[in-house]
Amino acid sequence: MKNVAVILAGCGVYDGSEINEAILTLLHIAKNGATYQCFAPDIEQLHTINYLTGEVMPDKRNVLTEAARIARGDIKSLLELDVTQFDALIVPGGFGAAKNLCDFAIKGVKANINKDVLNACKSFAKENKPAGYMCIAPALIPFIYDNAVLTIGNDAETAQALSTLGAKHINCAVDDVVIDQPNKLVTTPAYMLAQSILEADAGIEKLVSSVLSIN
Repeated sequence: MKNVAVILAGCGVYDGSEINEAILTLLHIAKNGATYQCFAPDIEQLHTINYLTGEVMPDKRNVLTEAARIARGDIKSLLELDVTQFDALIVPGGFGAAKNLCDFAIKGVKANINKDVLNACKSFAKENKPAGYMCIAPALIPFIYDNAVLTIGNDAETAQALSTLGAKHINCAVDDVVIDQPNKLVTTPAYMLAQSILEADAGIEKLVSSVLSIN
């Protein structure tokens, strides 16, 4: 039975992990007969959004504490992630991936990635273990892999930024994936394109099954 590490970035599309993407990821891992463990960095998130108004709130929130909401409390600090205990890595999207795990949402091509996130994700790349990134989470990939092939859907500006950072972007439909076989890397647009949970689910289901089928 394969075991998958899932890195979350908080709780909520605008300031953390996209909840539907995270839950669908966990669901499809289980449906494929695999197990998972969630992780998140124990850091303060960039900001907290009021989801009714879209405005920034004064609250200071912790990424690990917030991500624990999605994982029903079954989550560990990213520093506890031991690559030898896992067969694959999956990173759901949501703006938290580009605000908390790195600052691509703020700095674009001048972005930096959190060092603990970088170390964790690079450990899977170094061990040649498969990984899946969805939605905006592929913004992390140019920091982890050289000359990676990936998708965030078809947003030209984001695609150009990732190309500038050294990745090769492929436009992709919401229900499909891009597979970079040499890097054992799978990406899908998810809510970068999805207009419904059904559309998001189609690509996420394919990403999870693809990641788990790569040896």
